Amino acid sequence: MVDSLRKPELEELRPGVKSPAKETILTPRFYTTDFDEMAKMDISVNEDELQAILEEFRVDYNRHHFVRDAEFEQSWDHIDGETRQLFAEFLERSCTAEFSGFLLYKELGRRLKDKSPVLAECFNLMSRDEARHAGFLNKAMSDFSLSLDLGFLTKSRSYTFFKPKFVFYATYLSEKIGYWRYITIFRHLQAHPEDRIYPIFRFFENWCQDENRHGDFFDAIMRAQPDMLNDWRARLWSRFFLLSVFATMYLNDLQRSAFYASLGLNARDYDIHVIRKTNETAGRVFPLVLNVDHPDFFRLMDVCAASYLKLVAIGEAGGSTVAKFFKRLPHIATMGTNLLRLYLMKPIDTASLEGTVR
Repeated sequence: MVDSLRKPELEELRPGVKSPAKETILTPRFYTTDFDEMAKMDISVNEDELQAILEEFRVDYNRHHFVRDAEFEQSWDHIDGETRQLFAEFLERSCTAEFSGFLLYKELGRRLKDKSPVLAECFNLMSRDEARHAGFLNKAMSDFSLSLDLGFLTKSRSYTFFKPKFVFYATYLSEKIGYWRYITIFRHLQAHPEDRIYPIFRFFENWCQDENRHGDFFDAIMRAQPDMLNDWRARLWSRFFLLSVFATMYLNDLQRSAFYASLGLNARDYDIHVIRKTNETAGRVFPLVLNVDHPDFFRLMDVCAASYLKLVAIGEAGGSTVAKFFKRLPHIATMGTNLLRLYLMKPIDTASLEGTVR
């Protein structure tokens, strides 16, 4: 297990409003895409399933779910020190991720309104869900005398351009891994209520069903575009996005192992479970998945995590920029080499998974 680092004090834009976390390769991304290309997609081959998913979105199962109750109405000063700081970071990262989804889905709904009404309404209703999640998380931050200025965040963050198929890969995995993260924490705290340090975790069961429905939507879109899944490029990109999403979560969570310990969870065990479950789920749509049961898979992930923690420590230490650059080089090389080894590890063709219980 990699030890977490002591975190610096949280910075504020103004009293009670937290400065957005510095953008790194591991922070939640804000996406934009080629809206014209997306508007030209033919979804007719899978339109019945997409229409059924739209009907589920319209029902809005969680319309009355995200309502703060009496349990929130108390002081949370007993959560202090490093735990308080790490918990505020968890809320911020989660809020930022949900808000980035809201912005992308809202813009897609607006741009597709006159060209693909079914897709446009689906995106609009998903943006409703993401806005609800982000607002609930931001309100939770206010219990710790902090909040995010979401308007400032919209203008200040850089946006990553992805072609539509890459947006689908990334958002599908983001929604599905979000499901497994939320439901795993919920089930653990349901079995160990003494570890539930804050009431937001009671909402995770219904919350993760929103994530699951969103993932099913992207699953249906990709299967409506056979070229996204059935050629050699799809096999390479599937591996890339699976590894990117898994490594990002793994490095982030092991850096913050103290937060998971405060919930009675071992961060490494938690991530291994979530990665295995997400990998199985992805096998229902991707042409291949990673061999996460290979004896070297998590060993190499641990090596990458250790190198990343050393990079963070170098960045937080004193010294000149040039000196830090040369100190970082061997750790960057170690991470890059081992991520490449993980990518090149023989994957599992999902055709071989047919008939297995998932």
